[in-house]
Amino acid sequence: LGAAALPLLADSPGIHYTRSIIQMQPLVVYRRGLNSIDEPADLVGLELGTLSEAGTSQALLALQRDYPSLTWKESHELEVAELMARVESGTLDAAIIFDHQFRLNRLFFPNVERGFFLGEPLSLAWAVPSGRGLGLLEAANQFLQELQENGTLEQLVSRYFGHDDYLEYVGTRTFLAHLDERLPNYTELFKQAARDTNFDWKLLAAVGYQESHWDPNAVSPTGVRGLMMLTNPTASEMGVADRTDAAQSIDGGARYLRSIKDRLPDSITGDDRLYMAMAAYNVGLGHLYDARKIAELRGGDPDRWQDVRAALPLLQEREWHSQTRHGYARGGEPVIYVRNIRRYYEMIKYVERSRQQFFQLEQAPTSEEPLLLFDIVPPIDQ
Repeated sequence: LGAAALPLLADSPGIHYTRSIIQMQPLVVYRRGLNSIDEPADLVGLELGTLSEAGTSQALLALQRDYPSLTWKESHELEVAELMARVESGTLDAAIIFDHQFRLNRLFFPNVERGFFLGEPLSLAWAVPSGRGLGLLEAANQFLQELQENGTLEQLVSRYFGHDDYLEYVGTRTFLAHLDERLPNYTELFKQAARDTNFDWKLLAAVGYQESHWDPNAVSPTGVRGLMMLTNPTASEMGVADRTDAAQSIDGGARYLRSIKDRLPDSITGDDRLYMAMAAYNVGLGHLYDARKIAELRGGDPDRWQDVRAALPLLQEREWHSQTRHGYARGGEPVIYVRNIRRYYEMIKYVERSRQQFFQLEQAPTSEEPLLLFDIVPPIDQ
């Protein structure tokens, strides 16, 4: 078996396509500083590029029928990131890629702007040989249908193509600026704390960003202080002498999160256990236990984060917090707190996975003649 991001093209010989997996919308992107690229006529006369046999070239061919003077370059040797790098550097004025590809890569190319959708969406599908019967095709379609019906496909699309939404939520420019300017100062400290506490260092970094935006001198109105925003009692419990010392704060915060997670009942497992530990880091273990009690009173499962998450805001209501041991708490805050950390964590993982690829792009030799990588599609003869 082989797999690739293949657009469904009906005239492909020897191939049967499965049902559609996702829709891929061709998109014009262009270098910041150019006059706005708002409509197809604006593409005429530009240094325009795309990838051959990827589906986007078909959108350009269709457009060329209305604009015969349109010409472009296409390549089967480049990746999407390399194409966007050429737009960023000025080698190309604009490019045609798919919308989800732009959203995945725009973090690394701040000077590449979104233009407009070009043509109709294409379907992403799997392809199987047409000469070997229909058994494999039917099995693949059944598998994809099950993924769609049980929600797994939607989750996968959100996980791998939903980062743009995460960034819009947390503040794109601030997060990316801090990711580049602040996190490198503390990465080794997070990694050491992660080794000591058996967490992923990127998760600890996400907690640190939620707490202080990686500012070791951060102070809250209630006197919580430092990069991991430890209270005085927590700092004393963890042996942290100076809460504004980044190394001590990260180490103490990681050990405190580990101690909370270890104290939770054994019946709480997997991600449910992690999310509840993070919520308790914010609101306190006692209030988390109260929320678990409320979840149970409401017919939910106190060991599932989904049910405890729904119960936490009820700690703000007298009807419910009067039935608990620790009373009132701003229970909506830990819900947002955990949600934010999960989003930061996903974004940090994505950026770390991608950095090596883009470092290689930056280090690639530039002496090679760019034209050798492209085929020129000429205008239609008048």
